[in-house]
Amino acid sequence: MNRIHFDISGIQNSEIKTQLKNALDKVEGISMVNIDAARGSIEIGYNPSTDENSIRSCIENVGCNILNQSNE
Repeated sequence: MNRIHFDISGIQNSEIKTQLKNALDKVEGISMVNIDAARGSIEIGYNPSTDENSIRSCIENVGCNILNQSNE
């Protein structure tokens, strides 16, 4: 399983956090989503066949901005 970490802005409340988690759960190949609203970060576990661009697009479509990315 690959893991990726994003620092993001736009998680103002639990409703947006829930929307983001639900949206990412629908992306094929994502097996883990950990959102830390206090730190403004998200960690995602996904299959190697999953396209990272689809993960980024999903985050941005919910209304969050990606500030930084690191692969683990």
